[in-house]
Amino acid sequence: MMHTSKDSFRTLDNSRHTRPRRVLNRRTALAFGSVVLSVMLAAPAIAQELKFPIGEDPRFNWDDLQKFDAMDLSGQEITVLGPWLGADRDLAESMLAYFENATGADVAYAGSDSFEQQIVIDIQAGSPPNLAVFPQPGLAADQASKGGLVPLGDETRAWVLDNYAAGQSWVDLGTYAGADGTDALYGFFYKVDLKSLVWYVPENFEDAGYEVPSTMEELIALSEQIVADGETPWCIGLGSGDATGWPATDWVEDLMLRTQTPDVYDAWVTNEIPFDDPRVVEAIELFGTFAKNDAWVDGGVASVGVTDFRDSPQGLFDVPARCYLHRQASFIPSFFPDGTELGTDVDFFYFPSFAEKDLGNPVLGAGTLWAITQDSEGARALLEYLKTPLANEIWMAQTGLLTPHKGVNIDAYANDTLRKQGEILLNATTFRFDGSDLMPGAIGAGAFWTGMVDYVSGSSAEEVAAAIQRSWDALK
Repeated sequence: MMHTSKDSFRTLDNSRHTRPRRVLNRRTALAFGSVVLSVMLAAPAIAQELKFPIGEDPRFNWDDLQKFDAMDLSGQEITVLGPWLGADRDLAESMLAYFENATGADVAYAGSDSFEQQIVIDIQAGSPPNLAVFPQPGLAADQASKGGLVPLGDETRAWVLDNYAAGQSWVDLGTYAGADGTDALYGFFYKVDLKSLVWYVPENFEDAGYEVPSTMEELIALSEQIVADGETPWCIGLGSGDATGWPATDWVEDLMLRTQTPDVYDAWVTNEIPFDDPRVVEAIELFGTFAKNDAWVDGGVASVGVTDFRDSPQGLFDVPARCYLHRQASFIPSFFPDGTELGTDVDFFYFPSFAEKDLGNPVLGAGTLWAITQDSEGARALLEYLKTPLANEIWMAQTGLLTPHKGVNIDAYANDTLRKQGEILLNATTFRFDGSDLMPGAIGAGAFWTGMVDYVSGSSAEEVAAAIQRSWDALK
């Protein structure tokens, strides 16, 4: 997720990672747009040295290049606008360089920290790039409804269904109504972030005789056992400056996916079912099982709403440990103590589903989707390249990319931590995007955040849910 945010931090690969928001930067859009557009049009072709010599690394599916070697796109420029800057831009260009080398095309990538404004300006002006890399589906759906995106076609839809784990989820996330109201696939997801993780210290588990739970029932039982042993199971902190409360929204979203079917989750995100529906209240109360119990959380319930999310995992590493478990996304190791070795000093497991509910292995996360905004032969060819295992493996090997692509060699991941996260994606039966990021900004980055703080501060789940729904009603 690459939106501009007040809370900026680093991922496992030290790339820029931000908590998304929906409120756009209020700089003078037209003046800024002219600058970025000029940069994009003047951007040089990637034309960089290949990161890995072709054919040498046995982890990569080098045969994927044969199809593109047979193409002659010499003299064709393919423009791409996306959110990636700095290290992420370098990684993207290292992946694109193989397509350029094979086809002779010139790929001009421009990154912008105000992508959300810039792509709208470009489309409205009739001068969009060939492809745009959207940080989340909401804006892509909006542009599709205005005729700003080009349908990817039934062949790509079938490809995603067959080649991505939880393929229907990825088709659903990339399917929007066009200007004529007809649904079509407009978004192709490439590069995914993972949220459904629980972090722990293996040495602490071993010393206490605890085993990693494989079901939600076992996770709750483990939490009860830790309390029975005189210890505290969880570290939870919702603090995040002006964005305080967002970590709890991730909890509720994950728990909605573990208590309800995906269609109910989707209806909740769009308010087709109200926020104070009993099924939503149930998920909030389930979060309360973990967070509103003085015996279950480090510092007691009073600490949950005021502890900064960046500080909250520190209790895992204290001696003696102040907690044994911490639920947070894949970026959180950036805030672990210096020198912490992933896989040894700390590890993670999948935030499990309920065995009794038979809802499979749902995964909550985020990701970037590619869309064609100005069709061309080169744009279609580049999209075909993104479907190859190789286009994923080049980035995977340098860290920073997770993929649901079933054809990749998971040994290409740069380290065991990323490989294990990749396996969670491959084992997913359902994938859903962070719900609060898809809600109107006043809800997902407003009432939902503050409501969860009110909840851990003493309000009931019913009161909080009803207040959030009143805020949503006020927008209608």
